[in-house]
Amino acid sequence: MRTAILGAGSMGLVLGAYISKAKEQVDLIDINKEHVDELKKNGATIVGTVKMNVPVSAMTNDEVTGKYDLVFLMTKQMHNKSIIESFLPHLNDDAVICTMQNGMPEPSVAGIIGDDRVVGCTIAWGATYIGPGVSELTSETDSLTFDIGTVTGRPNPKMNEIKRLLEFMGPATVVDNFAGARWSKLIINASFSGMSAVMGCTFGEAAENKKSRLCILRIIKECIDVTRALGIRIEPIQGQDIVKLIDYKDKITEMKSLYIIPIVIKKHKLLKASMLQDLEHGRKTEIDAMNGAVCYYGKKAGVPTPYNDKVVEIVHAIENGELTYSYDNLELFKELK
Repeated sequence: MRTAILGAGSMGLVLGAYISKAKEQVDLIDINKEHVDELKKNGATIVGTVKMNVPVSAMTNDEVTGKYDLVFLMTKQMHNKSIIESFLPHLNDDAVICTMQNGMPEPSVAGIIGDDRVVGCTIAWGATYIGPGVSELTSETDSLTFDIGTVTGRPNPKMNEIKRLLEFMGPATVVDNFAGARWSKLIINASFSGMSAVMGCTFGEAAENKKSRLCILRIIKECIDVTRALGIRIEPIQGQDIVKLIDYKDKITEMKSLYIIPIVIKKHKLLKASMLQDLEHGRKTEIDAMNGAVCYYGKKAGVPTPYNDKVVEIVHAIENGELTYSYDNLELFKELK
């Protein structure tokens, strides 16, 4: 089986390093030529909560030859259509794409290659791109987990191979309720990643600040209310039942939930949102695929999502040069109930 990681940026590089370290075949494919040249010359360097340097097979998109049986898709979701369509000549007829992106990427991928050739994967850890050939793993090493499944609920023949490769890095669990697993990850993306991008800080810093902690809580609550209206059961996140912990009913349970938030994110406190990394480099973010997805499904379900709406508004304003990421942006949430 021939395998590729399409998008060897911050997280793709970490996964590629772990698989390559196990002496398994995997090609790291990325559009950044400087990054790829460094990987060819000096291998993948991982710093942070682990430290390693691993020789890897790396290439730019235009250097790809032959066909693949399995592709781990780790590019930005807003580019799915163009990236996958351009990569079709390099996919075998029964090739599977494993979506390892934020938001809800499976429908856009399935629309091109079909439902039965897509396996979804949620990632419960984070990393930061440092520079060509170097990525920082920012999550604790005992929290490097994956949930995998299909949107159809039908098992995929390549599921065992996906699980086998991922487990060179950390535990991979096959879940029947993959929609619930997707929403679990989306809750983290919308709340902690959203506020990290708004404020220009790490997950831990967003959780410690009292004003942003309240915003995080309200964002999570909106996500829970939307999924309840849609009839989706949210899966636990690394053994933690986010609904039980955060779904407050009154002022007393709201205060308890606020206290829990820094504890919930403790193992990922050093993580900096990929959206913030994009803003730092003047790039467009995946905000419409994260908080924007909550807003979209909220409208479908008739559930108001004012805090998610505000995050989308602020991040777009930062993208357009009208604002900058700053703690000052917390004042913009004051008008919300």
